[in-house]
Amino acid sequence: MAELTSTYNKELGEIMIVDDVEVNRFVLQNIIKSMGYKPVTAQNGKVALELMKECQPKLILLDISMPEMDGYEFATIIKADVNTRDIPIIFISAYDEVEDIVKGFGTGGEDYITKPFIPEVVKARTGVHLKFYEMKKELQETNRRLQASLSNQLKQIEQEKKGVLYALANLARSNSLYSDEYIERLQYNCRLLAQALQIAGVYEDEITDNFIDTIEIAAPLCDIGNVAIPTEILQKKIPLTEEEKEIMRTHTEVGFRILRDTAIARDYNDFVQMAADIAFSHHENWDGTGYPEGKKEEEIPLAAQIVSLVSVYCALTSDRAYRGAYAREEALSILESGETTKFNPKICEISKKIYRQFK
Repeated sequence: MAELTSTYNKELGEIMIVDDVEVNRFVLQNIIKSMGYKPVTAQNGKVALELMKECQPKLILLDISMPEMDGYEFATIIKADVNTRDIPIIFISAYDEVEDIVKGFGTGGEDYITKPFIPEVVKARTGVHLKFYEMKKELQETNRRLQASLSNQLKQIEQEKKGVLYALANLARSNSLYSDEYIERLQYNCRLLAQALQIAGVYEDEITDNFIDTIEIAAPLCDIGNVAIPTEILQKKIPLTEEEKEIMRTHTEVGFRILRDTAIARDYNDFVQMAADIAFSHHENWDGTGYPEGKKEEEIPLAAQIVSLVSVYCALTSDRAYRGAYAREEALSILESGETTKFNPKICEISKKIYRQFK
C-alpha cells in the first residue's frame, strides 16, 4: 500500500491535486500557487480520501490512471457523499479519447484537462470552477438564512394563530360556564387515554408521539364553535327545546369553519387539522346516531372519538348549575351504557382500565 504522504498544511490547503506522477504534482502545485491558492497533494485516490478526513478542498484536480484507486472510483465516492458532492472535480489525464472524457463526466467530473499541461488553460478552467463553487456556496448560505428566517416567521405566526384560537375557545368556555379546571382535565385525560391506547397497541399506526402531543393542545378547541351560540342557550338551566337543540348543534360546523379558515394553503399543520376534525366530529356516535353528519364507527376521526369519550367523562364529573358532579364510578357506569352505541368499544375498554388515573 502507498505511504500516506502529502504537502498538506491545515491552515493553507484549498485545492487538492491527485496524481501518481510526482512531476505532474510538482507542475500543478506551482500553477496553483501562482493563482494565490494553496495545494494539497496526494499520489492516489486512497491517500486523497484519508486527507479529506482532515480538510475539504474547494476543488480537486484528479488524474484518471492511478494505482490502488483510479480517478473514476475516487470521483464516484466523492460525489456519493453529501458532505463532498458539491466539490468540483476537474479530470487531468493523457487520455483524450471521447469515451474517457464521457466516462469522466459520468462519474461527476465538471471539466477535463489533457496532458501535457498548459498553465494558462489550467488557470482559466480552475478559476472558472472555483468561482462557480464559491457562488454556489454563497447561494446555499443565503437560502439557509432565508429558510431560517421564514421558519421563525412561520413559528411566530403559528403561535399568534394559536393565541387567537385559544382566546376564542376561552370565550366559548366562559359562555358555557365551563371552568379552567375542566379544560385542564380535558387536556390531561385526552393525553392519558391516547397514551394508554398507544401502549395497548390499539391504533398503533395512528397514535404516534406527535399524535399524543397534538391531541393535548387541540382538545380544548372542541367547542370553539360555541362562540356563535346565544348565551341564554348555553347557560339555560332547564332542558332545551327542539329548536334550541338545533341551534346548539350548529356549534360543530361553526367551530370547523373557524379552524379551517385559520389555515393557509401551505400551513395546514397537524394541530389545525386535528382541531378541525375534533370540533366537527366530537358529537358523532359510534352507531351513526350523532351529528352533524351521522358518521359511524371508523368514519369518525380517531382524535374526535377520544375527545368525545373524555369530554363526556369530564362533564359528568364536573359540577353543573342543575346538578352536582358524579363520582368516578358513577361516571364510568354512564360511559359503559354508551359502549357500542355512542363510543368506540375499544376505546371504552381501555378507558375502563385507566379511569382511576383520570382527573
